[in-house]
Amino acid sequence: MEALFCLSPRYRLDDELPWLEGIDPSRHYWITVNGDKNLTVSLPGLTVSSKNELKQAIQQFRSLQPGEQMSLARIAKTCTIHCISSNCYAIEAEIDNAPVWHLFDQETLDSLLMTAHPDWQCAPKDIELGRRLLMQSFQQVAASKS
Repeated sequence: MEALFCLSPRYRLDDELPWLEGIDPSRHYWITVNGDKNLTVSLPGLTVSSKNELKQAIQQFRSLQPGEQMSLARIAKTCTIHCISSNCYAIEAEIDNAPVWHLFDQETLDSLLMTAHPDWQCAPKDIELGRRLLMQSFQQVAASKS
């Protein structure tokens, strides 16, 4: 079997290829890697408990300088945003046990982070994405004997 090698493109809001499948109710960003509908990943997004917390997170993101990073703490795992250079940011992920960085411009990542607003609601079709994430979690081992 041949190992899958992913070269993640730089995602932009004005891309010709549709890359954003949706954003589920728990603020996971569902992305088709390289526009391949057969390779969709969910990236944990920003969650906040107040508008003030959202404002602070957005200000922290916008003030990132090249080489700096920002962690988005989640219950299950942490998502890290890396500032690569001016207008180029990466979110870490893993595909087939290989590390991958998904690259975004500032406008795109800023738009994704804004979905953390407490009043934001996902599209009705994206509720199913949340169900898919829940089903994936049921398939993972919760505890193992050493």
